[in-house]
Parts: sequence; structure tokens; C-alpha cells
Amino acid sequence: MKSANQRAWLFVLPVLVLVAFNALIPIMTVVNYSVQETFGDNLFFWQGLDWFQQILRSDRFHAALGRQFLFTGLILAIEIPLGIVIALSMPKRGFWVPVCLVTMALPMLIPWNVVGSMWNIFTLPDIGLLGYFLNHTLGVPYDMTQSPVAAWITIVVMDVWHWTSLVVLLCYAGLMSIPDAYYQAAKIDGASNWAVFRYIQLPKMKTVLTIAILLRFMDSFNIYTEPFTLTGGGPGNSTTLLSIDLVKIALGQFDLGPAAAMSLIYFAITLLVSWVFYTLMTKDDTN
Repeated sequence: MKSANQRAWLFVLPVLVLVAFNALIPIMTVVNYSVQETFGDNLFFWQGLDWFQQILRSDRFHAALGRQFLFTGLILAIEIPLGIVIALSMPKRGFWVPVCLVTMALPMLIPWNVVGSMWNIFTLPDIGLLGYFLNHTLGVPYDMTQSPVAAWITIVVMDVWHWTSLVVLLCYAGLMSIPDAYYQAAKIDGASNWAVFRYIQLPKMKTVLTIAILLRFMDSFNIYTEPFTLTGGGPGNSTTLLSIDLVKIALGQFDLGPAAAMSLIYFAITLLVSWVFYTLMTKDDTN
């Protein structure tokens, strides 16, 4: 019997080294800070799990975590169904296919900080196009700098505009992978549009939907740049998500120990919820 050639690992080794440098080493640094206190000059004092206990008992942490889950829940509830609907409405062949694909991909090409700045200027109540239109033309009182509800609506709409395209493109790829024979058989059987979607299109999109949900959960749950640039966490603390609060503790207050402990808890929650999503969505595949 011919032995397996293991030299292929040599091609993977640079990637492993890069991942170790960019992920494992910074994580170990965070772990080091999370169990110690420092006052500078490389002087560290052992704290054990005190920072973790302090964070988990903090009302500030619970409030920021609740806002983060609320934001992510709204994003998933809007972007996943909307992405499916748009993907189903897009043409399957012809001249308009590349036009639609390029148009859908455009929002994702814009850098995150630019997105926040764009929407900030766009929605300002006096000089922003949308803000001025709502306030002075329609007479709708809208001011995201003063109203928490307006601020929440703005950051949610901004994220929907920016990232629904990702869900659309993934779902469209799943739809295009369905053979025409399935549709022909459904037509012969007289299946309705809902039946075609329920028994043909949705099952065939399950894999891409799993990827879309995981990507959108992880990205929206760890989002920072866009809402910080747009609202700065205000008005008050109404849009201070967990990521924004973490940066305030680490850089604003320079409490490196509590910030490191919070970042590890944040990381663990992200991994746990992602694992739950993946397990639930692939449960039938393993039976």
C-alpha cells in the first residue's frame, strides 16, 4: 500500500503561522491582562478572576449586552427574510443579471467608517438630506442626536442598507444551483409558488442560509465602527452597544484589566451563540 504524502502540510504551515501571530498571541495577551492589574512600567499584580466577577455582576455590562442582542436580533429578523425576497425577485438570466449583481454588491464595497459618516451627514436634522426632508417637508419630528428611538431606527436602517446585499448574493447563489428539472417537475405537478419555495428553493438554500445567518450574527454582534461613527453611542447611552462600551472602558477609562475580562466574555458569548446557531441549522443533516 502506498503511504500518504504529508508534504502538503508545508503549504498550510505559513497560514498556521500567520493565524497564530494574528489571533493566538493577541488572545494570550488579553488573557494575561484579564487576570492581573497594572499601573504601568510593566508592573503587574495578580487579580485572579476578580475582573470577570466584577464584569458579570455589572449592571452596565448587562445593559450593553442587552442592547447588543436587541440590535443583532433586529438585524437578523429584517435582513434574512428581506435578502431571500430580493434574491427570489432577481432575474435568473439575461442582461439584467450582472446589473443586479453589481448593484447589490456596491454597498459592501464602502468602508465601514465611511458608511457611518455618510449616514451621519445624510440623517442630520438640519443639513442632512433625509433629516431635512422628514422634518421640514413631511413634518415628521426626526432627530437621531436627541431621540433614542430615531437613533435606533437610523443604525438599524444603516446596517440593513449596508449588509442585506450579502444575504441576497448568498441566497441568489443557492437559487442558481437548483437544477431546472426540479422546477419542471413542480410545474407538471401543478405546484404553487409557495409550494415551490417551501419544498424546493428553501431546502436547497439551507446551506447558504446557514452561512448567511452565521456571518450576519457574528458581524452584527461585534459591530463597532458604523454605529460609533454615526451616533457615538448616544444620545446618552441608548445606542452604546457592547463593543462601544468595551472600547470606552479600554481606551476612555484605560481600565485594561476589566476591558480584557469583558473582551474574553464577549468572545465566549459570540462563540457559544454561533455554535448554537450552527447546531440547530445543521441538526437534520447529521441524522
